[in-house]
Amino acid sequence: MSRTQQVDQADSITSQDPTRDEPKKAKSKRPPNTAFRQQRLKAWQPILTPKTVLPLFFIVGVIFSPIGGLLIYASSQVQEISIDYTNCNSTAPQARLDYNASLGNDLEPIPSSRVSATFNSKMQTAPQWGWARDNYTFQPQGVTLETNVCILSITIPNDIKPPILFYYRLTNFYQNHRRYVKSVDINQLKGDARSASQLSSGDCDPLAVAPNGKPYYPCGLIANSMFNDTFGNLTLDNAVQDADGNEINSYNMTTDGTSWAHEGDLYGKTKYKPEDVVPPPNWQDQYPNGEYRDELPNLHTWEQFQVWMRTAGLPTFSKLYQRNDKDVLRAGTYRLKIYDRFPVNKYDGTKSILISTTTVMGGKNPFLGIAYLVVGGLCILLGAVFLATHLVKPRKLGDHTYLTWNNDQPTSATTTGRAGGA
Repeated sequence: MSRTQQVDQADSITSQDPTRDEPKKAKSKRPPNTAFRQQRLKAWQPILTPKTVLPLFFIVGVIFSPIGGLLIYASSQVQEISIDYTNCNSTAPQARLDYNASLGNDLEPIPSSRVSATFNSKMQTAPQWGWARDNYTFQPQGVTLETNVCILSITIPNDIKPPILFYYRLTNFYQNHRRYVKSVDINQLKGDARSASQLSSGDCDPLAVAPNGKPYYPCGLIANSMFNDTFGNLTLDNAVQDADGNEINSYNMTTDGTSWAHEGDLYGKTKYKPEDVVPPPNWQDQYPNGEYRDELPNLHTWEQFQVWMRTAGLPTFSKLYQRNDKDVLRAGTYRLKIYDRFPVNKYDGTKSILISTTTVMGGKNPFLGIAYLVVGGLCILLGAVFLATHLVKPRKLGDHTYLTWNNDQPTSATTTGRAGGA
């Protein structure tokens, strides 16, 4: 086929194309013609009238006010005592480590500003304190350290039914700081043997790898700053008898059950060997020569660690340390030894103990009940005001006389048909 025939054939095909002369459709940004996109969905717009609004105010007030009263009542049933023992070794007098009735009492009353107590019976004796030096042996490491011991004498005025919860409370400690919260390696906590290079490039920095090149276990700022004051059991100055006539010398508590039920699943037994890792800097005085020897801590079963790793949202917080869910806390005078090692002066914080009970609504916190009462009271007050206004000066629904153009005063130009200055 010649070149001329090919050109003629192409022109013939083009002339037969039905879409050749059709104009191109312009792109439109108009939304599709649907009820949703064109805002044509059916809607109900209630007309607010006094007959519908006023009952709502009173209903909300009648419901919220009793709920608030019940919440406040439940909060008031919690029995607790809180003692701030910050700077115990510099503020309290030096005392004997153990109570000796023949030698008399060498403790002094704690300033009332440091004590907050709520019991069913009135406290006849104010809490007292003192401090001493003692050796504490860490288990199972076997390392013994000499440390300050804060001694608290607490008089419980009446028997308290279980559960008895023992908390420590810190102030001005910002566990919610972004860098602090991120300073953890989740995979390491689950049991993975993370290498030094993996941790260095992760979120644990600057506490990821020790100067000797070994990884910290556990790494990060949260683990390194774990609360390390140690609390003993409550010991009675004078033994009492229980309902069966058995002599009671102390009130024992356990750390079992202090963490949430699911938290143990977030941690696993590590695949590290003791020689592969080193403890965080603030843990090293608990281990021989600052190194792991026989075994590594089992984070899966260490509930105190799990409680600390659950970071608090506010700078003032309480964390559960130990508890007793079975035994009644008998009335009497108890001594509590606190091996004081956690520094709070560096960040202008305080530390306290809190011994408390619970109710069906939890611990002592009247805020929710007060909030319900305030809302309920405001609704009843506003309902009464609006009802009185409606009865004294009612307003007809849809009255056209209230429209603005019906209330405008006519000008002189409108009434006379000429300007006022003419």
